[in-house]
Amino acid sequence: MKKLSLLVAMLTLLAVVLAACGAAEEESVVAGGQVLAAVKDRGQVVCGSRTDLLGFGYLDSAGRNVGFDIDFCRAVAAAIFNDPEAVEFVPLTAAERGPALQTGEIDLLARNCTWTSSRDSQWGNFTHVTFYDGQGMIVRKDSGATTLEDLDGATVCVTTGTTTELNLADNFRGRGLDFTAVTFEDTASVYNAYEDGRCDAATSDKSQLAAVREGFANPDDHYIMDVTMSKEPLTPAVSHGDDQWLDIIKTVAYVLINAEELGITSANLDEMMGSDDPAIKRMLGVEGSFGQEDLGLSNEFAGNIIRAVGNYGEVYDRYMGPNGAAFELPRGPNKLWTDGGLIYAPPLR
Repeated sequence: MKKLSLLVAMLTLLAVVLAACGAAEEESVVAGGQVLAAVKDRGQVVCGSRTDLLGFGYLDSAGRNVGFDIDFCRAVAAAIFNDPEAVEFVPLTAAERGPALQTGEIDLLARNCTWTSSRDSQWGNFTHVTFYDGQGMIVRKDSGATTLEDLDGATVCVTTGTTTELNLADNFRGRGLDFTAVTFEDTASVYNAYEDGRCDAATSDKSQLAAVREGFANPDDHYIMDVTMSKEPLTPAVSHGDDQWLDIIKTVAYVLINAEELGITSANLDEMMGSDDPAIKRMLGVEGSFGQEDLGLSNEFAGNIIRAVGNYGEVYDRYMGPNGAAFELPRGPNKLWTDGGLIYAPPLR
């Protein structure tokens, strides 16, 4: 009798546990679609960005927000609404990025943001690397400085609240060098101070240094030292807690990269719809599926992205290619893996 009672108790406990697991799974599925549902109800993607960095996020002569990161946000809007203009840009300082993600003020952060372990655990979920960079140092040519050792005792302008500030301290301390950091919260103030002579050098990602140098009154008076002080994988990020939204943003990056690898461009998209290549047909929604319905997107969303902004290479070249609107920056590690670079994405299947 005691054995029977014990068996009944165990079965009852098992039933309770299974019911709880089922409820948790159901709750997880519901929670997993909350951001996409909110975005669709609002009719816009809210994207944390910037308006002050040439090449990545800046205002053109007509006052339109453009750039590499801005086009990524427009690609997300095209994926959801088939409308690259269905996006609201929220300019953020470096210090505002983490809180904006943590509080849900923005749906997506695309603001040349470095993916680090602490940010991944504290700020939100980082998605897929879209730009490989490294921290450098800009100095005046007449300084004669060519190495970090030449800057012993120097004043260095840097943006506060960034990995740049920590990397600067680590590199100088590791070499036993002294320096004085002159910190500012916004990027423009860093380079205004440097150009005005308040600092001996300024430091940030090399792409950012190339961008701001173009805007100096006398760009040729300054050069970027042949020094790489860190790894800076720049990555769009989303808040914690919604796996479906995380997957959507990652897949937008996959589409841009795979499109370049497959030779699909905004110019030949319609022609490629008739391709016999199964990978191309699947990507463009002509035949088969790679999980569009699980993402809550239309079967044709990849084609909508490419039509709106082009493939990864087109976006890069639009701003930083040989005839780019911002400046020229060789792709280097941002070439496709098939060309010897690091840009690589999972296949769409």
